[in-house]
Amino acid sequence: MLGTILIILLILLLIGSLPVFPYSRGWGYSGSGIIGLLLIIAIIALLAGWI
Repeated sequence: MLGTILIILLILLLIGSLPVFPYSRGWGYSGSGIIGLLLIIAIIALLAGWI
């Protein structure tokens, strides 16, 4: 249950950090890249049974 909530939260953070506004396009994908990496780690941990 905790793993599912964590993955949903990370997906929402990933969507929210995409650079879609004109002022944030210059930032690149660094914010969403870090959150995407955390999402991948959380999915692997969930599948491995660590969470």
